Amino acid sequence: MYKLRKIIRESAPEAEEAISYGMPTFKLNGNLVHFAAYKNHIGFYPTPSGIIAFKGELSSYKQAKGSVQFPIDEPIPFDIVKQIVEFRVKENKAKTGNKKTSTKPKST
Repeated sequence: MYKLRKIIRESAPEAEEAISYGMPTFKLNGNLVHFAAYKNHIGFYPTPSGIIAFKGELSSYKQAKGSVQFPIDEPIPFDIVKQIVEFRVKENKAKTGNKKTSTKPKST
């Protein structure tokens, strides 16, 4: 778990760490990724877009809409995790360019 956190931190140095949904979370212009340890696996939650973009690379792991399970008795594919986090950073940074900073009309 420590190495997973380290890889995420290195891949998203601008992200803030938090607890969200009861899990360690990295946020950068919204949720970036979550992760958690369970009895038989490490859950990694890069949102549905992160799973879809790396579907081929993750094909040997159990997946759901926005998550992947890395078995506890196998090495975590840190190179794939790094690529997914970097993808999510670019994705979240791109989203902020399309949002307005204020919904209030300017007063004159």
